[in-house]
Parts: sequence; structure tokens; C-alpha cells
Amino acid sequence: MISDDFAGADHALNGLLPADFDKAHFLREYWQKRPLLIRANGEFEDPLTPEELAGLACEEFVESRLVTYLPEVDDWQAEMGPFEEQRFLELPEENYSLLVQAVDQWFPEVHELIGHFGFLPAWRLDDVMVSFATEGGNVGPHFDYYDVFLVQGMGRKEWQLGQHCDASSPLRGNPI
Repeated sequence: MISDDFAGADHALNGLLPADFDKAHFLREYWQKRPLLIRANGEFEDPLTPEELAGLACEEFVESRLVTYLPEVDDWQAEMGPFEEQRFLELPEENYSLLVQAVDQWFPEVHELIGHFGFLPAWRLDDVMVSFATEGGNVGPHFDYYDVFLVQGMGRKEWQLGQHCDASSPLRGNPI
């Protein structure tokens, strides 16, 4: 959803949010109510490369997972890290995503992203997960028990929002 009604903004938040972004309006009209697409005020520079992300996923102390989409059976397979470097050399050209939790703990440039959302209560912020996906790579249909901000970096991605879900929503059997 694209909105142009951000009158009365305080200031731009380092270019990630538009100069006319109104935090009070966002909290009143959108926060925990409905999705909102916000176009950035310029180009976003990825704070790390896919190779650096893969390297982090090889570390014992980092939570990571590879999600592979299997189009022949319309299903997903998850592998939990840490990964051996060789695993990344064996991956197919498409249909997988690498997800790494708490990247903000290891890259100061990623940690700085949290500052863009400083108008939210600090206890609502957990960590910054970073993902890399090839063509056809995704994590499949799912819902989160928490609030999510998505910042699209390099490449192109089609994002889809489904219906409202909760603990009583029917689920597929795969544990991703």
C-alpha cells in the first residue's frame, strides 16, 4: 500500500524514510493495523554483501537457515546452520533463500538501521535479520507472531501480503 499522507513530519531519518514521514500519523493509522509500503528517499546501500552474509552463516555462534523451494512438489525444505563453506558452492542457481538472525550484532552498519525506527518502543525491537534470495527463492507462505519491517536491498523481490493470520489459522506441515 502506498500512501502520500505524511504531512507534518519531524525530519528525514537519514534518507531511509521520506523527508515528510510523520511518525505520529504512522503510529496512529498503520502501526499494528495495516501494511504500508514506504518508498525510500534515494538509494539504499546494502551494508554487507551476499558473500559476507554467507560467511556469517558459517559461524557456530550465528543462527541461520537455508530455505530451498522445491517447485516439483510445491514445498519448502529448511536446513539450519552453521554451514560449511562448501555448502554454498553446492547450491543451485535458483529457488533458495539464506536467512541470518541478529546480523546487527556483527555489522555496525546493519545495527544503524535500527535507528531509523527509534520512534518505536525499544522493547518492540528484537534484531535485524538479513536474507539473500536467488530467483525463485523465498520462505514460503507464513505468518509472524511479531511486527516486521522489511527493507529491500539489492535486487528485485515480489512481496505478497495475505489475509490476517493467528494461532488458529491452518498451517502446512513443513516446519520453516
